[in-house]
Amino acid sequence: MIVGRNMFFNFVTKEFKHIFRDVRTLLLVLVMPIIQLLIFGFVISADIKNASFAVLDYSHDVQSNKLVQRLTASGYFKLMGYLKNENDIEKAFRNGDAKLVLIIGEDLATKLERERSAYYQIITDASDPNTASILAGYAQSVIYAFVAENYSSYLRLMPVEIESRMLYNEEMSSAFMFVPGTMVLILMLVTAMMTSISITREKEMGTMEVLLISPLKPWHIVLGKVLPYIGIAFTNVLVIIFMGYTVFHLPLRGNLLLLLALCSLFIILALSLGIFISTVASSQALAMFMSMFALMLPTILLSGFIFPIENMPKVLQWLSLIMPPRWFLSALKTIMIKGQGLMYTINEVLVMLGMAIMFIILSIKKFKVRLE
Repeated sequence: MIVGRNMFFNFVTKEFKHIFRDVRTLLLVLVMPIIQLLIFGFVISADIKNASFAVLDYSHDVQSNKLVQRLTASGYFKLMGYLKNENDIEKAFRNGDAKLVLIIGEDLATKLERERSAYYQIITDASDPNTASILAGYAQSVIYAFVAENYSSYLRLMPVEIESRMLYNEEMSSAFMFVPGTMVLILMLVTAMMTSISITREKEMGTMEVLLISPLKPWHIVLGKVLPYIGIAFTNVLVIIFMGYTVFHLPLRGNLLLLLALCSLFIILALSLGIFISTVASSQALAMFMSMFALMLPTILLSGFIFPIENMPKVLQWLSLIMPPRWFLSALKTIMIKGQGLMYTINEVLVMLGMAIMFIILSIKKFKVRLE
């Protein structure tokens, strides 16, 4: 009985030592839950703060300035500047300078006092319908509160009316959010995750060693592994675009060839990231964990797919800058929904291209080390 207990104790001790010897596994089981808890706790929130907005002020009086200050002081909005005319509105949305534009009609104070009415218009970027709806509600509540405090006696006779307009998505269709986001998720799943697992499987089975001692060069091996997944991923892109247009009535306002080129670049980036993970992971299980933690969760939480990046703490906003899905999703919406060209997505394209080159070089170097 005592011998059996000692054997069991030694077995458990050995397992603990094995875990603590593997630093990567130790980080996954101890550090990852803490990081996930922090990310979920800060990211998953229905509140939006410090959203950028611009003002087109036709009144230019004391009351209009007070209203703008009231919006800024609410904590929901951050003033990016004043627009000169209505032609600047779409430009502000195209460049990503503003999430909301407030138009204030002429003679605000005079009309409220004498005519007991005033003109306000709220225009939001509804390419992200959830954020647009929330921001429009925030702005309306602030305006109502401002007018009620300053002109309460007039409001009893004629309440102020606020006109809202959702640019790019007048009907507030949720397809404008989930179709591009689903494309990002599927491409990450098919390319990065499956590539990392398939290559790691060959390492575990020993077939990778056969490839490494063969006359094939490292880039031959890398290219041979990724070509099938490139074909599968590109097929998924075509299917998603077709279904989004025909089934969910998502308009394709931009250039189709530019959109396909952008998707191809992201596929290459995701594949290179998956290959790099496979060169680091020693087992399929570790590759799966690393893919889930480094790819899938950031795709959902830190890309702007579901939760607005502007609402996150500064640390997470900085962290999102190194997440490939963030750049792809931004460029995808700009082309598909806003109908813009390469000039408005050049920053995203250059970032993704740089990331892809970096991961490809690192992966090939890793293979060369194994060859040596």
